[in-house]
Amino acid sequence: MIISVIIIPFIVGILVPVIPFQKKWHKEAFLETAIVVNSILVWYLLLHHSDSTFLLAHFTGNLNISFRVDGMSMVFAGLVSFLWPFATLYSFEYMTKEKNENVFFLFYTLTYGVTLGISFAANLLTMYFFYELLTLVTVPLVMHTLTREAVLASRKYLYYSLGGAAFAFIGLIMVIVYGSTTDFILGGVFDPERIAGHTNVLLLIYVMAFMGFGVKAAVCPFNSWLPQAGVAPTPVTALLHAVAVVKAGAFAIIRLTYYSFGTDFLKGTWAQDVVMVIVMFTIVYGCSRAVKETHIKRRLAYSTISNLSYILFGAVIMTPLGLVGALSHLVFHAVMKITSFFCAGAIMHQTDRHYVHELDGLGYKMPCIFGIFTISAFSLMGVPGLAGFVSKWNLAEAAAESGNPLAWGGIACLLVSALLTAIYMLSMMVRAFFPGKDFDYNTVSDVKDPNGKMLLPLFVLTVCIIGLGLCSPPIVDFFMCVANGTE
Repeated sequence: MIISVIIIPFIVGILVPVIPFQKKWHKEAFLETAIVVNSILVWYLLLHHSDSTFLLAHFTGNLNISFRVDGMSMVFAGLVSFLWPFATLYSFEYMTKEKNENVFFLFYTLTYGVTLGISFAANLLTMYFFYELLTLVTVPLVMHTLTREAVLASRKYLYYSLGGAAFAFIGLIMVIVYGSTTDFILGGVFDPERIAGHTNVLLLIYVMAFMGFGVKAAVCPFNSWLPQAGVAPTPVTALLHAVAVVKAGAFAIIRLTYYSFGTDFLKGTWAQDVVMVIVMFTIVYGCSRAVKETHIKRRLAYSTISNLSYILFGAVIMTPLGLVGALSHLVFHAVMKITSFFCAGAIMHQTDRHYVHELDGLGYKMPCIFGIFTISAFSLMGVPGLAGFVSKWNLAEAAAESGNPLAWGGIACLLVSALLTAIYMLSMMVRAFFPGKDFDYNTVSDVKDPNGKMLLPLFVLTVCIIGLGLCSPPIVDFFMCVANGTE
């Protein structure tokens, strides 16, 4: 079944440009049905999985392509399979104003299968294979419009991703040489006899691999590709910034840290301090640039850069509580940010306005969109009762209890980031709802909320933001089980 849920999106995506659909809604029904069925199969697999490993291909020694469902797989695959049907439904309406729909949905659906491959990878080699494949299937999505800006953005994304993967590959080689296996084992796989005398070299390799995988997670200074990738259609940027690409980078770093190198080997070393300083700087840098940015999607992109390093900050604390905080924000941020991007895309789709100063007066003409946008903004700020507060609290608690003095600096970064998030998110809401008494509402007289294809996913995601904020203990308890290796 693991192979099935990975292959089905490939087959469906390839069939989209091949089948001569008579009407547009036939294609939409085919795609949505296939995605929903595949997501149901994923959830059935997660709820009824075994602990066995499925070997697909063996090369030599301990090098093979294999798949397994463990706690980390359940978190990432569950998140991806829950959000993808809503993203696909949203994209049907958005793509009515775009060209080359068949090519778009071909690669959009392929990305679903590749991301599931990363989720279910049983070892570092398998994850690396699908990680590289993710770059190849998402480049055409970034350059979909084929404008000069899109081509340059896709080229930069490709260069950065391939360069980062080269550094990650060095980490893979070190795990092959000095590890007892390439399989993911909580606690790490290094053989003490083999690594004797090579500690500092391996720590250097860890930092290099961290930065390599960190390219997709938009770690400074390798994050400039992410705001530029905003030229892609909004359904693409929503998944790039919320689920598939950036979260794959964060997921890979968690695997590398906890399941390959191991926290016993890394904790308390100079390598931990280096990566912690990097992610703390990225947290503040991202939200600082978001305050300055005037383009709506690029502002949200810089917000993503900051919030991704929240996840990495939890990971590099290198304690079970730190991993709980990282997983909390990995999931909760995905829901919050995909909601924000969907709202931004709806605004652009309905009004063809792309900048913050153009939002004046739209709040009363698009009450559903801006109401949802406000809830997602409050959640990103960390307002109690919403999802963002829970994950930020978990991260701060993990940092306070870690015993690492440097982690207290991370708490300060979280507080600064929360203040800056309030500035760059609420400034958009204020413009939309309070344009000033001299504002001429005739300039927005023809603006209205989008149809149900866009609104239905947004309503469901908004309920999730509130539900995760009010009913998070069972989910956080599950994350604790994952962090302790009991799930």
